[in-house]
Amino acid sequence: MSDFQNTAVIGAGVIGASWTSLFLASGKNVAVHDVSPTVEKDVRAYIDRAWPTLDELGLVKGGSPDNVRFCKSAREAVEGASFVQENVPERLPIKHALYADIEPVLQEGAVVATSASGLTLTEMQGGWKKPSGFVLGHPFNPPHLIPLVEVMGNEHTGEGVVEAAERFYKSVGKVTIRVNREVPGHVANRLQAAVWREAIHLIKTGVASVEDVDKAMWAGPGLRWAAMGPTMLFHLGAGEGGLAAFCERYTESFNRWWDDLGVLHLNPEVADVLVDGVSKEADGKTTAALSAHRDTLIATIQKSIAPLRQ
Repeated sequence: MSDFQNTAVIGAGVIGASWTSLFLASGKNVAVHDVSPTVEKDVRAYIDRAWPTLDELGLVKGGSPDNVRFCKSAREAVEGASFVQENVPERLPIKHALYADIEPVLQEGAVVATSASGLTLTEMQGGWKKPSGFVLGHPFNPPHLIPLVEVMGNEHTGEGVVEAAERFYKSVGKVTIRVNREVPGHVANRLQAAVWREAIHLIKTGVASVEDVDKAMWAGPGLRWAAMGPTMLFHLGAGEGGLAAFCERYTESFNRWWDDLGVLHLNPEVADVLVDGVSKEADGKTTAALSAHRDTLIATIQKSIAPLRQ
């Protein structure tokens, strides 16, 4: 499990194409499989778009876009691969069928990581006869730009497999965290779900528009969160007294705010309000243009702070 030169990406939509770009940049050989008839055209186009940014961020480490091959079956793609990143649709029958298909041809010691965000590791392990080499490796979109990967194993995971996955991800420029207990959505998705729930509550109750709630985030706490996490930032927020002083000073305020936070569910009516608001915020720009702008902003931030993280 120490080599990881030959990798496979199964499921090559937006997430899989992004993983493919990153793995190639880091010098890996990548075998790709997807059921889409246009997978090769789509993935190669994605690699072409991503490569200049990967190079700008210093993530091209002897890699080449040419070290990719496209396979007609998942079994063909995983043969000889020491690391497999799986990104097929998040429906258990699809995942279980894939695992049953590839398990007999996996090389000994291969690590298979799933990008799944909505399914639990235990649920997905049901598709394996021996799930010892199978772990959670959940990225944030787009994986070639956002460093985070959430890694998890459990009592059915083989000794050293989680650590091997973490080493692999770090070798391609990722930042990993360990998920210690199984919960729906893992860690980061739950954090952003909590923030979005309150954002929707503020919009629904007329406190602010979609655009202004979004602006409040990127021009406010989002900027700080790109530097440090909320607990560390609050530790700094009370000066030399640190987090203990912060909690003493602001306990009453936070309890009042928490008591007033909205509890709601996303339904068609709420979705209509959000869609209308984000359409106004987009102001006629296409999703492709907005995505390109997002990637430029993320890359600029990453490039600026990367030397300070080392």
